[in-house]
Amino acid sequence: MAPLRGAKRRKRQPERASPAQAPPMPPPIAGDWWGAFSPRLAAGQFSKECQNFESVFKMSRKTFDYLCSLIKGDFTRKTQSFRNFRFGDKVILGVEDQVAVALLRLTTGESLLSIGTRFGMNHSAISNITWKFIECLEERATGHLKWPDPEEMATIKAKFEKIQALPNCCGAIDTTHILMCSSAQPNSNVWLDGENRNSMVLQAVVDPDMRFRDIVSGWPGSLDDSCILRTSGFYRLCQKGARLDGQMELPGGSAGSMVREYIVGDASYPLLPWLMTPYQEHDLSPEKADFNKRHAATRMVVQGALANLKERWQVLKGELWRPDKHRLPRIIYACCLLTNIMIDLEDAVRDGMPASHNHDDGYRQQVSNVADNSAVTQRDLLCQYVSSPGSKLPE
Repeated sequence: MAPLRGAKRRKRQPERASPAQAPPMPPPIAGDWWGAFSPRLAAGQFSKECQNFESVFKMSRKTFDYLCSLIKGDFTRKTQSFRNFRFGDKVILGVEDQVAVALLRLTTGESLLSIGTRFGMNHSAISNITWKFIECLEERATGHLKWPDPEEMATIKAKFEKIQALPNCCGAIDTTHILMCSSAQPNSNVWLDGENRNSMVLQAVVDPDMRFRDIVSGWPGSLDDSCILRTSGFYRLCQKGARLDGQMELPGGSAGSMVREYIVGDASYPLLPWLMTPYQEHDLSPEKADFNKRHAATRMVVQGALANLKERWQVLKGELWRPDKHRLPRIIYACCLLTNIMIDLEDAVRDGMPASHNHDDGYRQQVSNVADNSAVTQRDLLCQYVSSPGSKLPE
């Protein structure tokens, strides 16, 4: 994974304010942690759902317990100086309580003040808990977001070929805009994107299971997809052959029918030997139209992954908060890590393909006219192969 921009950590002193008064707590309804925690959600939108763990956190209890065990040691150490983290009824927050509070911030996108009021806590305490959780994920969960090893890659290529018969495909790439409040970056137009919105761009490469394999964030919305790609570590690795360098001979092909490993991307990207984009000319032949159809269907996995990311982690929608440009990339990274953890644990609560794949409402399709000559040849080989009688679309 390419390094995240803005990853420098800065210490902030918690604000001094009196915590809000919490309503009297009803007795626990069950013997474990959830039985004591769920009544604290009685206020607001969870008043009718607080008895159901999965409806609140959008994940299974198995995944939640894994997160607690994964970061427990670091989390306890990092929060030793915050022993004053208490609910409104003066009960000290345990590890599970703090993980739950951080997850609520990420899943609901509610403001720090709103969540603090719910638990009778100062909003600065909610901010500190959330950031300690994100820091622990950055240290302990990085193994859940990595480029696949050769054995994994063989499985990925087989799954992609099963989708639309595109051989040697290793991933799908796309970008999405994370909206930011206009006051978040004063006196700077660099964050103003082509649709006159303040945003930060996330570039993601995903596998057929919608698992994030490489992400780049931190770049302002004024940059186009092609520019962000070329400034990424992923691009440099692919250009020098450190990634996507495997070759395969197309079955039944003649001499010279070798294709390099590649990912698929839309028309906003340059056509490169390791990045296949669709044909853009008018009046496409039936073979090229068929290739574009398969290509678009294969790209659906990254569109679905980005749509799910924003839908599951509402904090990324940005309506209720004013992000710091140095902290937002770390929030994005944490949400991608959490998504991958749910996939790796086969969490039954996670959704499959979303009802809508439009993760960038209101943004026009970008177009790149850059094409590498050897990439043109490779795309034509793939087009001929998938259009042959032996290659059929899945039923």
